[in-house]
Amino acid sequence: MYQVVRARLGALVCRVRTARKDTGMVTSEYAMGIVAAVAFAVVLYKVVTSGPVNAALTKIVEQALDGGM
Repeated sequence: MYQVVRARLGALVCRVRTARKDTGMVTSEYAMGIVAAVAFAVVLYKVVTSGPVNAALTKIVEQALDGGM
């Protein structure tokens, strides 16, 4: 029985190895991830540097430096 299980497992592993033929997609996936990260960073920068958010962050920092008083 051990030999049968081992043979079937070996056949399954061979099928999985031959089914993975997507080489070259890794580079495009990295490129899309970088583009998405840069776009998110730009949006976050615009939000943080906007007037109301900047004033609120400044107030929080000033309160933290004053000891919360």
